[in-house]
Amino acid sequence: MVSVSRERPEQTEERLQRVIAQADVLVHDGVWCFEEFPIDQPPVLTGDELAVVRDDQSWSRLVPYSQEHEHVERFGIFSFHFPSELDNSGFVGWLASHLKVRLGTGVFVICGSNRARGGIYDYWGCPVDLLDEAVAVVKALRAAFPDMDS
Repeated sequence: MVSVSRERPEQTEERLQRVIAQADVLVHDGVWCFEEFPIDQPPVLTGDELAVVRDDQSWSRLVPYSQEHEHVERFGIFSFHFPSELDNSGFVGWLASHLKVRLGTGVFVICGSNRARGGIYDYWGCPVDLLDEAVAVVKALRAAFPDMDS
């Protein structure tokens, strides 16, 4: 369920530090990229893709990088699954802001839903050469509540 929080900025900061500390975090192995397909030719799902999205002109599929993708951007990927009882509203903007300040780069986020694991989950992508630094920022934010860090 989507929540709307009415709180002071310091309350939001504390709540979202608790959220990141309690989320399941996974750093995905390998290098990832997007493959694009014309809107009238949806991609075949192979099981390798992490996400498939579309706009009004094309399909885009997030897949492991290979040599056939030579001239595309390459990304490192990490993900969050959130406990269902936590209000994670504002999380994407909050963490994206931290990463922009610390790394000087933006990120992309693709969200999905798995009710069996708490609901909304996020895949986060950043330039592959900044993945270790991005993960270090996440670990530092989680360390604010070390008793919850897994």
